[in-house]
Amino acid sequence: MTTRSAPATAKPSADGPCTLAIDVGGTGLKGSVLSSKGEMLTERVRIETPQPCNPTLLVDTLAKLVEPLPKFDRVSVGFPGVIREGKIITAPNLGTEKFRGFDLGAALEKKWGKPVRALNDADMQGFAAIKGQGVEMVITLGTGFGTALFQNGQLAPHLEIAHQPFRKGESYDQQLGNAALEKVGKKKWTKRVKEAIRNLRVLVNFDRLHIGGGNAKKLAMELSPDMELVDNTAGILGGVKLWGK
Repeated sequence: MTTRSAPATAKPSADGPCTLAIDVGGTGLKGSVLSSKGEMLTERVRIETPQPCNPTLLVDTLAKLVEPLPKFDRVSVGFPGVIREGKIITAPNLGTEKFRGFDLGAALEKKWGKPVRALNDADMQGFAAIKGQGVEMVITLGTGFGTALFQNGQLAPHLEIAHQPFRKGESYDQQLGNAALEKVGKKKWTKRVKEAIRNLRVLVNFDRLHIGGGNAKKLAMELSPDMELVDNTAGILGGVKLWGK
């Protein structure tokens, strides 16, 4: 595993609570500490997601990820699956059978002695991307396919659209995830993304679509005026807004 250490000079700001923001991905775990204004106080650190993974190993690896970071007062975690009240319901990329029912929030609170809020990773990215007006949808293109939906800045219940039927007997996740991109190439994959966006436009009638995730930059298409690409750091920067301030 490889990790990049934060600069030794990085220190938390004293103007409010500092938030440790963690983005759990199928291939990488990323984290940074944010000021109360949502600014990164240190360079983002990354470590590979252990494969295979289980709850104990995930918590221990996150502890290693955080070691080089400055002090923090609270924690926000974006996880690739359905989470309710801190407990994992599904974990498609890490193994639902192993993670179902695991209280990630409680485990990390015990590990660090700080309050923790955990939610779906696309939902957390959405908090950093949205404008807070109308119906806004967020999709993430990475190891899998994530979605989040907001209305006037309020997060809607999480829908696992990724695992619904999409085309040729496969789900959105199977057709649009990183494995599919590597298999069919950028051109065919982009056509699939376009089709998915058409479906989602009909489904939710969004006013604005935010497209994020590590593979968003590989899209070979021109975006319409109601779409925008989201920087991959949004998965971290949404951590402060998760606390409402």
